[in-house]
Amino acid sequence: MKKVLNIIMVFAGLAILISSCTKDLDTIPLDKDVTTAATVFDNPEAYKQVLAKLYAGHAVSGQQGPAGDGDISGIDEGFGQYLRGYWYHQELTTDEAVIGWNDQTIKDLHWQTWGSSDVFIAAMYYRIFYQISGCNEYIRETSPGKLDDRGVSGDLRAEVDTYRAEARFLRALSYWHAMDLFGNVPFVTENDAVGAFFPTQIQRADLYTYIESELKDIEGSLIAPRTEYGRADQAAAWTLLAKLYLNAAVYTGTAKYAECATYCQKVIDAGYSLNPTYANLFLADNDVNNNEQIFSVTFDGNRTQTYGGTNFIIHAAVGGDMVPSDYGVGGGWGGTRTTSALVDKFPDETGATDVRAMFWTDGQNKEIVNIGEFTDGYAVTKWKNVTSTGASGQNLDFPDTDFPYFRLADVYLMFAEAAAQGAADMGAAVNYVNMVRERAYGDNSGDIAAGDLTLNFILDERARELYWECHRRTDLVRHGKFTSGDYLWPWKGNVAEGSATNSKFNIFPIPASDIGANPNLTQNQDY
Repeated sequence: MKKVLNIIMVFAGLAILISSCTKDLDTIPLDKDVTTAATVFDNPEAYKQVLAKLYAGHAVSGQQGPAGDGDISGIDEGFGQYLRGYWYHQELTTDEAVIGWNDQTIKDLHWQTWGSSDVFIAAMYYRIFYQISGCNEYIRETSPGKLDDRGVSGDLRAEVDTYRAEARFLRALSYWHAMDLFGNVPFVTENDAVGAFFPTQIQRADLYTYIESELKDIEGSLIAPRTEYGRADQAAAWTLLAKLYLNAAVYTGTAKYAECATYCQKVIDAGYSLNPTYANLFLADNDVNNNEQIFSVTFDGNRTQTYGGTNFIIHAAVGGDMVPSDYGVGGGWGGTRTTSALVDKFPDETGATDVRAMFWTDGQNKEIVNIGEFTDGYAVTKWKNVTSTGASGQNLDFPDTDFPYFRLADVYLMFAEAAAQGAADMGAAVNYVNMVRERAYGDNSGDIAAGDLTLNFILDERARELYWECHRRTDLVRHGKFTSGDYLWPWKGNVAEGSATNSKFNIFPIPASDIGANPNLTQNQDY
């Protein structure tokens, strides 16, 4: 799939989902309807090429490279890239990351002081729905009727049926992001007419049910686990189902921890294994000999160039006294660090005990007095554009490092949380957690017993294992600690020592621009 993503095709007959958007909005999807489906699918190879664009929608931000022909407007193309926007919302809003830049309202994310006109929130919203619109059109154009009309049969028909299931997975993934971040959102599928209309708003619990049904329906049509790196396979669908069930109480008010454990076990039984070296999960060759990754956003420094993605994650974390070449880049952007709240979750900050403590401390202050000062807050050295053999990636400006949306250690910890909720086997859960910790400690000195497996322990262990991997905000919301005073971190609520914030911040607002454009939408409470 990494090779497939080298082909970046325009969307065929792209029908923009957000038809409520008008030209005067600050951030809108751009019309890429330059080639009609009637002609593009005359070429049988186009089915795979257009599918590649759907995958690439998580990796790149436009049609030609790092900048110059973006998919959405109204914001710098790098800021508007899918993974970068998702990272902002899942990490900058928590104890795991701050950013020192003064770009528009970027600091409001960590302070939890954002509003419905925030350009970064709008960019994430429109990026998600731009992605959904492309998936919808691909699903329309690969329907049985359309394939019959084109005379598609035999092996190609079987391949396209699988591709269509993958597109449905990618749509379910983006709808999950929309549901998790925004709650009640516009809803359009391939069954809606193409053209200008006002999408209706689906309630969060109903969208949950839709995503669940979609994933279960496509499960048998996806390729078997571990068949081809980078493609959505059955294990990817199982992992997304597990995540859906893990957070079911947030989304619907009804817990589904037993179902979460069931789908975690399906993934665990599929033959994945922990990478022996934790650091190698975040390097330029993390697509090679890595049986832990379940589903990743793939990057190639020469062919999938963007100022978002892992390019942003790596470059923005390098500054101060750090040597850029040690991270496989030509220079640092001096932006992101972490708070003392994350650092203090490790037995020591050097990584001597737990190798997952990957912090740059030279010339850095542990405590943040000024978020705008890069040397306030430890830098994070977890992500690099360097291979496991120490060589730099292909391109010092654009990394080869892939980003794992899903990996096995996360599944182990989800199963453990289900066990702590009384819905899975505790003995198995302790074993899974200890496997994760034995990799981190190098031996069994960090092993825990069943009595240690509390919800607070699991939340902290997830931070230690998964920081800067886009899980933290969702985890804190699920545990009731994102906005409450039960857990504080530096500069939460724009207070140095941290303070509770309004519970409305547990979800983001629907952008004011879309509320104003679509009479079918109701704003989230208190925005």
